[in-house]
Amino acid sequence: VQLQASGGGLVKPGGSLTLSCVVSGFTLNRPAIGWFRQAPGKEREGVSCLSTLNDITHYSDSVKGRFTISKDAAKNTVYLKMDDLRPEDSGIYYCATDLGHSSSYALCTRRPTEWGQGTLVTVSS
Repeated sequence: VQLQASGGGLVKPGGSLTLSCVVSGFTLNRPAIGWFRQAPGKEREGVSCLSTLNDITHYSDSVKGRFTISKDAAKNTVYLKMDDLRPEDSGIYYCATDLGHSSSYALCTRRPTEWGQGTLVTVSS
Protein backbone atom coordinates (compact mmCIF):
# COMPACT_ATOMS: atom_id res chain seq x y z
CA VAL A 1 0.00 0.00 0.00
CA GLN A 2 1.40 3.36 -1.01
CA LEU A 3 0.01 6.89 -0.95
CA GLN A 4 1.86 9.71 -2.72
CA ALA A 5 0.72 13.23 -1.88
CA SER A 6 1.66 16.33 -3.86
CA GLY A 7 0.49 19.83 -4.68
CA GLY A 8 1.48 21.81 -1.62
CA GLY A 9 3.07 25.22 -1.83
CA LEU A 10 2.98 28.84 -0.78
CA VAL A 11 -0.26 30.72 -1.34
CA LYS A 12 -1.65 34.05 -0.20
CA PRO A 13 -4.68 34.29 2.07
CA GLY A 14 -7.85 33.89 0.04
CA GLY A 15 -6.06 31.82 -2.57
CA SER A 16 -6.59 28.24 -3.70
CA LEU A 17 -4.59 25.02 -3.95
CA THR A 18 -5.42 21.49 -5.04
CA LEU A 19 -3.65 18.55 -3.43
CA SER A 20 -3.40 15.16 -5.12
CA CYS A 21 -2.89 11.71 -3.61
CA VAL A 22 -1.99 8.87 -5.97
CA VAL A 23 -2.53 5.46 -4.40
CA SER A 24 -1.24 2.01 -5.26
CA GLY A 25 -1.69 -1.44 -3.78
CA PHE A 26 -5.45 -1.03 -3.39
CA THR A 27 -8.38 0.34 -5.35
CA LEU A 28 -10.65 3.30 -4.64
CA ASN A 29 -13.87 1.31 -4.47
CA ARG A 30 -14.28 0.48 -0.80
CA PRO A 31 -12.02 1.99 1.86
CA ALA A 32 -12.30 5.45 3.32
CA ILE A 33 -9.46 7.80 2.46
CA GLY A 34 -8.75 11.27 3.68
CA TRP A 35 -6.54 14.26 4.26
CA PHE A 36 -5.01 15.06 7.62
CA ARG A 37 -2.97 18.08 8.53
CA GLN A 38 -0.50 18.90 11.25
CA ALA A 39 0.38 22.44 12.16
CA PRO A 40 3.32 23.32 14.39
CA GLY A 41 2.44 22.76 18.02
CA LYS A 42 -0.94 21.23 17.20
CA GLU A 43 -2.27 17.70 17.04
CA ARG A 44 -2.82 16.07 13.70
CA GLU A 45 -6.36 16.83 12.48
CA GLY A 46 -8.57 14.96 10.06
CA VAL A 47 -9.77 17.75 7.76
CA SER A 48 -11.59 15.85 5.03
CA CYS A 49 -12.41 12.19 4.37
CA LEU A 50 -14.24 10.29 1.67
CA SER A 51 -15.79 6.85 1.59
CA THR A 52 -14.82 5.32 -1.75
CA LEU A 53 -17.65 2.80 -1.20
CA ASN A 54 -20.55 5.29 -1.19
CA ASP A 55 -18.90 8.69 -1.81
CA ILE A 56 -20.06 10.05 1.55
CA THR A 57 -17.76 12.84 2.70
CA HIS A 58 -16.84 14.28 6.08
CA TYR A 59 -15.28 17.66 6.75
CA SER A 60 -13.97 19.23 9.91
CA ASP A 61 -15.83 22.35 10.98
CA SER A 62 -12.74 24.43 10.31
CA VAL A 63 -12.77 23.69 6.55
CA LYS A 64 -16.44 23.03 5.83
CA GLY A 65 -17.61 25.07 2.86
CA ARG A 66 -14.05 25.86 1.71
CA PHE A 67 -12.48 22.44 1.01
CA THR A 68 -13.75 19.74 -1.35
CA ILE A 69 -12.54 16.15 -1.44
CA SER A 70 -13.05 14.03 -4.56
CA LYS A 71 -11.70 10.96 -6.29
CA ASP A 72 -10.87 9.73 -9.77
CA ALA A 73 -10.91 5.97 -9.41
CA ALA A 74 -9.60 5.44 -12.95
CA LYS A 75 -6.49 7.42 -12.04
CA ASN A 76 -6.22 5.97 -8.51
CA THR A 77 -6.16 9.54 -7.27
CA VAL A 78 -7.88 11.49 -4.51
CA TYR A 79 -7.95 15.29 -4.57
CA LEU A 80 -8.41 18.03 -2.01
CA LYS A 81 -9.44 21.36 -3.48
CA MET A 82 -8.82 24.13 -0.99
CA ASP A 83 -10.42 27.52 -1.52
CA ASP A 84 -10.40 30.72 0.52
CA LEU A 85 -7.26 29.60 2.29
CA ARG A 86 -6.39 31.14 5.64
CA PRO A 87 -3.09 31.32 7.54
CA GLU A 88 -4.45 28.79 10.04
CA ASP A 89 -4.75 26.26 7.19
CA SER A 90 -0.95 26.11 7.03
CA GLY A 91 0.67 22.81 7.90
CA ILE A 92 1.80 19.51 6.52
CA TYR A 93 -1.02 17.67 4.76
CA TYR A 94 -1.02 13.89 4.73
CA CYS A 95 -3.07 11.47 2.70
CA ALA A 96 -4.14 8.43 4.71
CA THR A 97 -6.45 5.44 4.67
CA ASP A 98 -7.57 2.41 6.63
CA LEU A 99 -8.36 -0.52 4.38
CA GLY A 100 -10.61 -2.02 7.06
CA HIS A 101 -13.01 0.92 7.24
CA SER A 102 -15.39 2.45 4.69
CA SER A 103 -16.81 5.23 6.86
CA SER A 104 -15.47 8.69 6.11
CA TYR A 105 -16.49 9.96 9.56
CA ALA A 106 -14.78 7.03 11.30
CA LEU A 107 -11.56 7.58 9.37
CA CYS A 108 -11.42 11.31 10.07
CA THR A 109 -12.03 10.87 13.80
CA ARG A 110 -9.69 7.93 14.35
CA ARG A 111 -6.11 7.26 13.44
CA PRO A 112 -5.64 5.72 9.98
CA THR A 113 -3.33 2.78 9.54
CA GLU A 114 -1.72 3.71 6.22
CA TRP A 115 -0.03 7.08 5.67
CA GLY A 116 1.66 8.78 2.79
CA GLN A 117 4.41 11.34 3.08
CA GLY A 118 3.23 14.88 3.69
CA THR A 119 3.06 17.90 1.48
CA LEU A 120 3.61 21.35 2.97
CA VAL A 121 0.98 24.08 2.61
CA THR A 122 1.90 27.59 3.68
CA VAL A 123 -0.69 30.36 3.63
CA SER A 124 0.99 33.70 4.09
CA SER A 125 1.02 37.17 2.60
